[in-house]
Amino acid sequence: MSSSYLVALGSNQRHHRFGRPRDVVGAALEELAALGTVTARSRIITTDPIGPAQRRFANAACILTSDYDPPSLLAGLKMMEREFGRRSGQRWGDRVLDLDIIMWSGGRFVTGNLAIPHKEFRARSFVLEPALNIAGDWRDPVCGLSIAHHFARLQKAQRKTSCKD
Repeated sequence: MSSSYLVALGSNQRHHRFGRPRDVVGAALEELAALGTVTARSRIITTDPIGPAQRRFANAACILTSDYDPPSLLAGLKMMEREFGRRSGQRWGDRVLDLDIIMWSGGRFVTGNLAIPHKEFRARSFVLEPALNIAGDWRDPVCGLSIAHHFARLQKAQRKTSCKD
């Protein structure tokens, strides 16, 4: 039985074949067809680095319909990251490709190495902004809020904490 997944993509390092991070994300969107059918894709946005990362990121999101269950899809995504040259390293560091399952049509799923919905998506504009246009009405199975609502809350919180002259 097929399930729909919201997958976030990010890159901030060049790839020897695909080039700049924006092109890496574009190539990864095409390669995801090996794991199912990409039924929607966001535009690719540029975002500031977080944590120890040094370079700006290219970020996007897609809806992937797949026959894989969540652990199998995660394994496929991790294999794709390795095929693109991702190496284990520092959390939030520079990377050729990062692929994360954010949500899925089955609601919640939790195992030792996988939590759906993604534990940190609600506080990440680089995930919510691309997801907004393709899955704005998807509901968080934990609290019932839509992606659009999470994005609006995050934008409001960021405006409150920004410095004003």
